[in-house]
Amino acid sequence: MLLVALNGSPRRCGNTARLLQHAMEAVAGPGIETQMVHVSWALEDQDNPFCRQCSDPCQGKCWRGKRLEQAYATLFRADALLVGSPVYFGTLSGQLKAFWDKSRVLRRQYALLNVVGGALAVGSSRFGGQEDTLRAIHEIMLVHGMTIVGDGYWEEDCGHHGACAQKPAQADAQALERAAVLARRAVELAAATMGLRHR
Repeated sequence: MLLVALNGSPRRCGNTARLLQHAMEAVAGPGIETQMVHVSWALEDQDNPFCRQCSDPCQGKCWRGKRLEQAYATLFRADALLVGSPVYFGTLSGQLKAFWDKSRVLRRQYALLNVVGGALAVGSSRFGGQEDTLRAIHEIMLVHGMTIVGDGYWEEDCGHHGACAQKPAQADAQALERAAVLARRAVELAAATMGLRHR
C-alpha cells in the first residue's frame, strides 16, 4: 500500500510539511510505503505554473517530461492521499491550486478514482480559515472521484473534516494527534477498498 502526502506549501520544511510528516510516521510499518510530494518542487520547472487549457481534452503538454509528470506518476500509484495546505486568505495555497488545475488528464484517466483522501490545514491562528481550506481540498478530491475520510470514532477523532493546526504545527499537540488519526483512518479504508481502484 502506498500513502502519499502532498505538501501544498511553498515551504518544503514548514508547518504543513511537518504535520504531514507526523501523519506518515503514524502509519509507517511493514506493508505500507509512504512518500512526500512537494508541489513547490513539482512546479519548479514549469514554464507557466498555471493551467491555460491549451488543449481540450488535456494532453498534459505542459508537464510531460518535467517534474510535474513525476509527481502525477506518484499520485497514480497512491492508495491513500493526504493533502496539506497552509491557509492563505482563507483558502488553500496558490501553488496547490496550480498543481491540481494541471491535473485534468489524471481525471480523464480515472487515476484517483476511489483513492482514499484526507485533508490537513495549518493557519496562523486557531480559527484562521482551516476548515474552509479543508473543504476546498475536499472539492478537488470529489471532482477526482476520491473517497474522503473525516471524523471516525469518538476515541479516534481526526476532526470533522480533517486535521487543523495552528502554527507552529509541531507544538500543536491536538493537531499532531488528529493528523495521526487521519492517516490511520485513510490507511484503514484504503486496505478495505483495494479492489475498487483502477490500476
